[in-house]
Amino acid sequence: MSITIRRAVRQDCSRLMELIRELALFEKAPDEVTVTLEHFEESGFGANPVWWGFVAEENGVIQGFAMYYIRYSTWKGQRMYLEDLIVTEEMRGKGVGSLLFEALIAEAKEKKFNGIVWQVLEWNEPAIKFYKKLNATFDAEWVNCALSIEN
Repeated sequence: MSITIRRAVRQDCSRLMELIRELALFEKAPDEVTVTLEHFEESGFGANPVWWGFVAEENGVIQGFAMYYIRYSTWKGQRMYLEDLIVTEEMRGKGVGSLLFEALIAEAKEKKFNGIVWQVLEWNEPAIKFYKKLNATFDAEWVNCALSIEN
């Protein structure tokens, strides 16, 4: 197995949307993906990108990706917010997630972010075990909140 990690480019977006739908299915929320390919592309590669990412390729096929954006903490300053780390089902457990996370850590250091933050579903034991291997800390004190805005 030869995995290549590289920055995501606009031409990857169609495949990335496939992986996003695969993740939504895994997370038991397939109907929650409402973003269009056009919006996704513009948000990452338009005049004012709001997300950046890395892809993991094997033989020219994207098998995983990590997407982040910049979060600002009034206490800590700029931090990387890992929105999603996705590895195809058939490639899980083969080190692809670790390679993607290494790319994220290198990017965070290069951009002088002072940390990486993310969320994980409480029932996603494989992901929790993976993050524990990275010595991540888990904070049960905060409650997630969201407000949907209809446009």
